[in-house]
Amino acid sequence: MEFQEIDNDEDDGPPPGWEPITPPPPPPPPPPLSSDMAQMVCGSCRRLLKYLKGARYVRCSCCSTVNYVLEAQEVGQVKCGSCALLLMYPYGASSVRCSSCTNVTEIGVHNRRPPWSVQQGQATPPTNVVQ
Repeated sequence: MEFQEIDNDEDDGPPPGWEPITPPPPPPPPPPLSSDMAQMVCGSCRRLLKYLKGARYVRCSCCSTVNYVLEAQEVGQVKCGSCALLLMYPYGASSVRCSSCTNVTEIGVHNRRPPWSVQQGQATPPTNVVQ
């Protein structure tokens, strides 16, 4: 068997029109949540939404549901009577339906959130300073 030697000294380079494929740069990381921003979960599709603090309604960019924003002092918490999932409800609600098992949990008197004025306590009158 006879072998032929191939001369590899001549390199014409890549064919005409050939360009290397470079991957696109990775997307920049999301900016940190600033102090004037807040987050909530969409009540319909469960997507995390970011919004400006003070907004009363937030439209979900995924499903277009308009979500009512509740501030911390306007929300109560109770465990589901069936599956023990922690549920949040607006102050004054008499019951809340679990999004996981659909059980309706009554908000008893012991679970009702007191009005914000009661939570803050009564203002103490200023004391007179005698000199």
